[in-house]
Amino acid sequence: MSWNNQNPWGNSNGKPNGGGGGRAPRGGGGGAPEFDNIVRELRTRFGGGGSPLGGKSGFTFIAAALLLVWGLSGFYRVQADEQGVVLRFGAFHAQTSPGLNYHLPYPIETVLTPKVTIVNRVDVGIRGTDESRNVGLDVPEESLMLTGDENIVDVDFSVFWLINDASQFLFNIQNPTGTVKAVAESTMREIVGQNDIQPILTEQRQKNEEQVRDLMQRTLDSYGAGIGITQVKMQKVDPPAAVIDAFRDVQAARADQERARNEANSYANRVVPEAQGDAERIRRDAEAYRAQTIAEADGEAGRFAAIYSEYEKARGVTRQRMFLETLERVLSNTNKIIIEEGSGIVPYLPLDQLRKDIK
Repeated sequence: MSWNNQNPWGNSNGKPNGGGGGRAPRGGGGGAPEFDNIVRELRTRFGGGGSPLGGKSGFTFIAAALLLVWGLSGFYRVQADEQGVVLRFGAFHAQTSPGLNYHLPYPIETVLTPKVTIVNRVDVGIRGTDESRNVGLDVPEESLMLTGDENIVDVDFSVFWLINDASQFLFNIQNPTGTVKAVAESTMREIVGQNDIQPILTEQRQKNEEQVRDLMQRTLDSYGAGIGITQVKMQKVDPPAAVIDAFRDVQAARADQERARNEANSYANRVVPEAQGDAERIRRDAEAYRAQTIAEADGEAGRFAAIYSEYEKARGVTRQRMFLETLERVLSNTNKIIIEEGSGIVPYLPLDQLRKDIK
């Protein structure tokens, strides 16, 4: 199937071809194809003879279509884990949030969409870290640090960070990973240099991690790096390999010392309260005895004063009564024979007593 050699859009005078001119033959049948209808419609819209796309109106149509396509190319989408940074002629212009956005088409404006929710990791003192076991090749030139008491400690740690300001991250630092690593190493050396080796090896690890994280964040903020430090994790904190056995012996001795101290404190905590309780009981008993003795003395003094007062009123009667009361008290548990004055005494034989003696 082929077209004839005439102009497919029309004849030389701009009018449609008649008969079979400009018509693709179809087997043996006639009839105008749909393409001819399309050509007529375009020619009618853009007017005039000749090709509807060949004149001034056709060029305008093509230019408008290209301009439309160029304008639509400015639409872009920012994903939920990204942040859009619009550049105008290569310089920062604006930041955009996730979703569908628009910028002036290239080359006026371009857009960068860095991932801002991905947590990045930088290791200091180790290489090739195994995520499951946190082990890797040790790098002594990064991990060996000097403590405040002039000892050497081997510290391997990891820093986790993400982008919190895409524009600062893209334009203020050239090598983000290298910058984070350099700041992390210098910060850890500063914190380690402010502390003695023993707390660093034992109970102060979490505190050191927090101090390093905070100091790193302040340093990166002063750089305008647009980076947020989420965590600093110490993977290994040990003395140098050459003296690690001696340090472990010292740690074992310190552990024994701490255990003995705890046992002594436990014994003291048990014995001291008991002693304090006994002392308090003795003190209260003494106070009770003192109060009782004073009360008895006060009572005796009061009784004596009362007796003396009665004695002053009737000395003979009082003296007789006191005499009788004294005899009653002294002779209360003895056998007594009371003889009235002036009465005779009849002797008798104590047969009951003799019977007891015979038995």
